[in-house]
Amino acid sequence: MQPMLPPAEASDPVWAIVVAIIYFGSFIAIGLAARIVLGRLMRRSSETLEEIHAQAGPRRNKRTVFLLGAWRSER
Repeated sequence: MQPMLPPAEASDPVWAIVVAIIYFGSFIAIGLAARIVLGRLMRRSSETLEEIHAQAGPRRNKRTVFLLGAWRSER
C-alpha cells in the first residue's frame, strides 16, 4: 500500500502549510462539532447558561478559573 501523500522535503513551505492545515483544521473541526452538539442539547432542554449557573444557588461565590490557556472570571 502506497502513502496517500508523496514524501516532501522538510524545507518545502507548501508541505509545512499542508501539515498546519491538517493539524489546526482537526482542532477547529472538533470544536465546531462540539459547539453544534452542545447547542442542540441546550436547545432541547430549553436551558440557558445563566439558568444552569443559577441552579448552584445564590451563595455560590464567583471564581477565577483557568480555561484553554487563559484565566477567566465568572460573572
